[in-house]
Amino acid sequence: MTTSTRGASAPAVLVLEDGRTFRGRAYGAVGETFGEAVFSTGMTGYQETLTDPSYHRQVVVMTAPHIGNTGVNDEDPESKRIWVSGYVVRDPARTPSNWRSRRSLDEELTAQGVVGISGIDTRALTRHLRERGAMRVGIFSGAAVADEATLLAKVQAAPQMKGADLSGEVATAETYVVPAIGTKKFTVAAIDLGIKGMTPHRMAERGIEVHVLPATATAEDIYAVNPDGVFFSNGPGDPATADHPVSLMRAVLERSTPLFGICFGNQILGRALGFGTFKLKYGHRGINQPVQDRTTGKVEVTAHNHGFAVDAPLDAPSDTPFGRAEVSHVCLNDNVVEGLRLLDRPAFSVQYHPEAAAGPHDAAYLFDRFVSLMEGQRA
Repeated sequence: MTTSTRGASAPAVLVLEDGRTFRGRAYGAVGETFGEAVFSTGMTGYQETLTDPSYHRQVVVMTAPHIGNTGVNDEDPESKRIWVSGYVVRDPARTPSNWRSRRSLDEELTAQGVVGISGIDTRALTRHLRERGAMRVGIFSGAAVADEATLLAKVQAAPQMKGADLSGEVATAETYVVPAIGTKKFTVAAIDLGIKGMTPHRMAERGIEVHVLPATATAEDIYAVNPDGVFFSNGPGDPATADHPVSLMRAVLERSTPLFGICFGNQILGRALGFGTFKLKYGHRGINQPVQDRTTGKVEVTAHNHGFAVDAPLDAPSDTPFGRAEVSHVCLNDNVVEGLRLLDRPAFSVQYHPEAAAGPHDAAYLFDRFVSLMEGQRA
């Protein structure tokens, strides 16, 4: 990515790898950027989306037409920086209006060097991605704008998401501890593959002291903190490349330590159990995705951000090296696997985000389910 100063009046062009182009105005930093074009269907929570490490190397198209209405505050980020490679909106807010706002979204994007584009038909772009699938994209503004053939060649030379090993690029380099809120009841070792700040907070609310470990952690590192449970976080990239996390999870499963994974962690559990993974056509992203918990029959509205999924049988439990496993949750839009559960060991995972900042909170019970596993193991 190359950027220069803010320039809302500068012309900008978005170029997809199949040659489709959209022209608009610069939003945020001026320059050029590349990534995988994906769309998010959330009407709120843009600040959490921007700072979610799972969006590393992705250009996010917001389907909601008005973005930036509440500005940017210092309380809602999910990490210390914006991770998206680029940002696409139709109608940016002229003036933010919220009592917590400290600056405009345009100012924040500029300060962090995020190249964006505004004033394009995001509905048409979203429909194109739904029909053709997520693909590489470039945004060019100011002096970076050139003839379309030159820009298309640059986009087609950019790396693809399939085969990308990215979790190590977003994970913490050093272990840190999030203390329990109130009385400490449990200790959890959390493997950071791109963890969001709200996730250890949700565990801390339940009396859990969370030791957040780098993606390069070993089994010895995990058990050095004497954990009651182990957590594998969300994160970016292709799970087919995540050989070390898979090996690490198998070491945890062999010891029958209570285990919980979300998003990338769900895909890691799938691989650890012997299932394959595959790339979805355009993925699930946003805060309005319907999922059924097959153990209770309850339908939840959930927050998603994933472009890969687990390939596991829906109709019956499967035999794995760690006992029987079943699909516990399924997306009602397309029957994609949204959760796994071991029947003979204390381990489960979901593909979506139960910490759900900025909502919804239908799936918060999954943290209680993790607590129950640890209580049962202790008993």
